[in-house]
Amino acid sequence: MIRTHSIGAAAFAALLAGTALTASPALARQQGPVDLTAQAQPPAPAANTAPAGAQSAAQPAAGSAPQPAVSPVVQPLPGVTPPGPQAPPPPPPHWTLADAQQLLAYIKGVTSEGLFPKDYQPAALAAAIAQGESPALDATATKLFTWLVEDLRDGRTPMDSRIQWFVFDPDQDNEPTSAVIAKALDTHDIAGALTALDPANPDYELLREQLAEATDPKTKSIIRINMDRWRWLPQHLGLQYLITNVPEEMLRLTVNNRIISSYRTIVGKPGRTATPQLAETVQGVIFNPTWTVPQSIVKGEGLGAKLLARPGSAERQGYKVTKGADGFVNVVQQPGPNNSLGLMKLDMPNEHAIFIHDTPNRGLFNQDNRALSHGCVRTERATELGMTMAILGSDTDKDALAAISRSGDYTRVPMTKTFPVYIVYFTYARDVNGELRPFNDLYGRDPAVLKSFAEPRVEHSGQRHSTQEVIVAQDPL
Repeated sequence: MIRTHSIGAAAFAALLAGTALTASPALARQQGPVDLTAQAQPPAPAANTAPAGAQSAAQPAAGSAPQPAVSPVVQPLPGVTPPGPQAPPPPPPHWTLADAQQLLAYIKGVTSEGLFPKDYQPAALAAAIAQGESPALDATATKLFTWLVEDLRDGRTPMDSRIQWFVFDPDQDNEPTSAVIAKALDTHDIAGALTALDPANPDYELLREQLAEATDPKTKSIIRINMDRWRWLPQHLGLQYLITNVPEEMLRLTVNNRIISSYRTIVGKPGRTATPQLAETVQGVIFNPTWTVPQSIVKGEGLGAKLLARPGSAERQGYKVTKGADGFVNVVQQPGPNNSLGLMKLDMPNEHAIFIHDTPNRGLFNQDNRALSHGCVRTERATELGMTMAILGSDTDKDALAAISRSGDYTRVPMTKTFPVYIVYFTYARDVNGELRPFNDLYGRDPAVLKSFAEPRVEHSGQRHSTQEVIVAQDPL
């Protein structure tokens, strides 16, 4: 039986008092919204600490778009002599025999992380160790250590096997490979430097423990790929965030890895309306939202013409219909209890038009199978969620928020503390009751990941998220 969580306001306030999450209004006014994801990130490594040859290319800044791996062609200015050929990259850092032996031991035990020793060429490393300290050992150990860093930090699964995965992972900016190698060789703690890359969420450690106990090969494979899915995400999700696991059809508000509230959700139907995986930012809470009907429905399904022909029916349904001189028909459903977005919508702008919102059809939350939407995530007790988010994230007091929610007027409450929201896809995970268990592969996304694990490791391309088609949601119909 699924339990939904909601703690009292006093207990919630007491919890927050001990988390140092409250940003002063003055700070918010001076510096803009506080990003709680950024607050949870470790400090960036100091510049120029990397050993020579550990990394050949600079990483893009956190949050920036992925950069192509091809150097731009620069045309020389008139009268300026173009530079000569670039110097070859410096040699890889030196590995002592003891450090290389630690690396070999780690590779042999990497099954505990859900990875395969064979992917990291233990025989080649052992042969290099047998020849003693040399440039060949330096090159082999650096290459294999780099592969481990990439897989442990960013995930082993190639991007083309991560179906509709649009989460930008900043970990290679926060923990660049060069800095990880420098730390490992400086401290002579090879295993410690690699283990430090593990996802910080406690669910990853639970999966790690379950993998060690599992005996069924199929179960072990499913656990393994879900451990990797945690590595696709940022290592630190933030101090305070919303997360919804699509196959579980549940949403939770989490503070310091503790579930404060949980809500049943309605997610996208399989196929083109499946909910993609995203990491976005809640920038505001909209009470009594309007809904601008997509043109695919206004024109494609003839709704605009029907409403124009029956203005009385349009008014009764809460639609405002306008027709421009060019014939363009715009249909906007006005706020109200029958609005298709319900009474609350979290403002989290994204190119997919995916939002978390209410629905007037609340009886659907009682169904076991709730994959019913056109992509968006509908949540039960939406007004409660919106009030909670607005209390935590804005300078508006609860009485004013209650009045806003009851007014019936469209009102956007902006955040002074922005909240990350993660829409993820785990088929083996801890549920809202704290039990680690499998979930139905709702969209059939496991086979591609399982296939990639059954094949040899693929070199990392540096790609940060899927380049698959962006399907704009037409929710809530």
